[in-house]
Amino acid sequence: MPIKIPEGLPARQTLTEENIFVMDEYRALTQEIRPLKIAILNLMPTKIATETQLLRLLGNSPLQVEIELLHTSTHKSKNTSEEHLLKYYKTFDDVKHETFDGLIITGAPVEKLPFEQVEYWDELCRVMEWSKTHVFSTYHICWGAQAALYYHYGVPKYELEDKLFGIFPHKLEMEHVPLCRGFDDVVMVPQSRHTTLKREDIEKVPEVSIVASSEICGPYIMMAKEGRQIFVTGHSEYDWNTLLKEYVRDKTAGLPIGVPLNYYPDDDDTQKPIVSWRAHANLLYTNWLNYYVYQSTPYELSEIR
Repeated sequence: MPIKIPEGLPARQTLTEENIFVMDEYRALTQEIRPLKIAILNLMPTKIATETQLLRLLGNSPLQVEIELLHTSTHKSKNTSEEHLLKYYKTFDDVKHETFDGLIITGAPVEKLPFEQVEYWDELCRVMEWSKTHVFSTYHICWGAQAALYYHYGVPKYELEDKLFGIFPHKLEMEHVPLCRGFDDVVMVPQSRHTTLKREDIEKVPEVSIVASSEICGPYIMMAKEGRQIFVTGHSEYDWNTLLKEYVRDKTAGLPIGVPLNYYPDDDDTQKPIVSWRAHANLLYTNWLNYYVYQSTPYELSEIR
């Protein structure tokens, strides 16, 4: 089934070339089903790249999905044009009276700052509080997951001595969780972060369960309120060359950066990277849409509480 996106969005051409079914508003109106309303609060500086990554995964399901792109009003984007934001994005104030089946809060390159020092922290807190009564299931990514665990449950983050950078093996800790249905015994996940969470802090919060983790990376997937809140510390949505671009960027800037582990054959950065996480990424997002949004959310969104 298709994903409904605004006419002219740059991601549209890329997704069409990949044979991912997208539709415009007119076509969507002729279908007698209620599309899932999914909002994406995009905190990443490279917004167009992140849009495309997430829409690719959300569009790979048998469900019709209607997307609302959001950006913060308290931070001016330096990497995305004002024209693009005005044409395709709304702010929280524009949608705060609406209800949504799902919400995705992305990561952001602000990890080393204390949460309260992030320019848009107060606005993000308003969104996270609102999500408890206006969104059925909220999916938090990387720094977004750390921010949500801190805001909702007081879980702190810790700065790493070296950047966690590469593709790492992760294993399930809980069986028969629909979010992870179809996962292999070991799943590979892109990680790119300077901070981490500690298991002992999460285990002090009875409302939060650790679903999957890594010996190297720590907790990976966490869940609260039977899937109403999902926290994912990795970047399963990454394109094949996202880590490559980050690696080249940091090397060019003279920053201390190692070769992303398990990304190149034999960690040889003269070779082409190997994609080892795509199947897992598609399962993760399809399972979220199916089991925690489509099969659980009330038909009348006004009934979300």
